[in-house]
Amino acid sequence: MSVSGLCQICESQPAQHRCPNCGTLACDDHFEESRGICVDCATQADPSRQSEDVDIHRF
Repeated sequence: MSVSGLCQICESQPAQHRCPNCGTLACDDHFEESRGICVDCATQADPSRQSEDVDIHRF
């Protein structure tokens, strides 16, 4: 699948993936290839994984 646009999480890197769970466009840094979902969905699935350095600003 072709994905174009910026990562909707960091808004600075080109998106390489679309999360099948929520539809978020994500760069390689914000997509968990092993789980096949974005880091936001991974964090919601397991809140103990939340990183203090991740800021999410969506409008």
